Amino acid sequence: MRIPILMPQLGESIAEATLLRLDVAPGDVVIADQEIMEVETQKATMAVAIPCGGTVEELICQVGGSYPVGTVLGFLKVSEEEARRAGISSPEGAALAAEAVPEEAGPEEDAMAGLHFKVDTAQSMSPGATPGVQPTLTGLPVPVNAAGAHYISPRLRARMQEMGLNAADLSAVAGSGAGGRVTVEDFEKFMKQLEEHRTTPASPMRIAVADSMRRSWTRPLATVGIRVNLDPLLAHRKGQAPERKAGPALYALRALAICLAENTALAGRLVGSRIVHPQAIDLGFAVEVDDGVLVPVIRDVETKPLAMLVNDYNELVLCARSRKLPPGARGPGIATITNFGTFGILWATPIPLPEQNLVLGLGAGQKAPVWEESSKSFLPQTQADLTLSFDHRVLDGGGAGRLLAQVAALMEAPEQL
Repeated sequence: MRIPILMPQLGESIAEATLLRLDVAPGDVVIADQEIMEVETQKATMAVAIPCGGTVEELICQVGGSYPVGTVLGFLKVSEEEARRAGISSPEGAALAAEAVPEEAGPEEDAMAGLHFKVDTAQSMSPGATPGVQPTLTGLPVPVNAAGAHYISPRLRARMQEMGLNAADLSAVAGSGAGGRVTVEDFEKFMKQLEEHRTTPASPMRIAVADSMRRSWTRPLATVGIRVNLDPLLAHRKGQAPERKAGPALYALRALAICLAENTALAGRLVGSRIVHPQAIDLGFAVEVDDGVLVPVIRDVETKPLAMLVNDYNELVLCARSRKLPPGARGPGIATITNFGTFGILWATPIPLPEQNLVLGLGAGQKAPVWEESSKSFLPQTQADLTLSFDHRVLDGGGAGRLLAQVAALMEAPEQL
């Protein structure tokens, strides 16, 4: 059987890789798990291994060339027995599977509107579903020997699909196969052991949270923090009428909106070689509900002074807790504010939503002694930690730090909000 060797998928956000070294030539006999080349992406250098034994029939790649994921790099001649052992289908069947188009999302998508997290239905299945098994690559799926990268055979992937599981669910499974590979037997043993533990069904919202965080974590994320003086904010809030008293999170939301309006690229998304700027400063804020989080969105925050935002904010909090968000408050914003200080948490590293670049976090306020140079003494000050988690592809530490410092400065000058 003549099977193409493809440039492997090196990560969900990696589109191509450069061939650094080629360790085989046409006519060479290779064995399963033998390293045949070394490739480099924007983030790492990785060794590529072959999943089954055979003879290198042809190579159509050159050292130094860059190739997109799925590009045919050469051909391997394998026996029918070796192909069956590795779970490799015929090239014809694989080619047909590659042309299959996934079904469009159904009406249930509307039921998830307004959720802080949203299930990627193309990569998740309902438990108990038993679809037909089809190959997912047009040729030989080549595993990558790098920390955190695991090869999943078509046979094991099919079994996981039957049970509605994905690769993240295998993180706790110790592989006994070649090169630490997780076999179907390892998987079945792991699932049997789970039956000995107490389990409870996960709610649809919890499943949505898990799926969203898995997709978010495919990006290089980082967090910076700064300490903000809350005394000016608290004094400003105390001087407002009861119906106009904003919480600290709303001050932070308004301050972030002003900063992003001055430089929309900070909240942009990297698509290919371009940064796509947002068309409006629509910001969300996290509200805890049963077994999850909802994020109502306030539109055009940069155009509305703080006093005008208070009523809308309070109404949306009540709507979120009753799970009855109005249509205008649903859908993604460009950034999210989360006040984890309400739980007594001082510092955290929240994760941005998959469709967002930024999440601003506010910790609990605490009294602390601060040195006052003019009086040469320590004075009490109410402080809180402000954090900014961001997509490192779009922002670097310097840019994120300057944005966070600007937000903190506005919170310490609340009359400007």
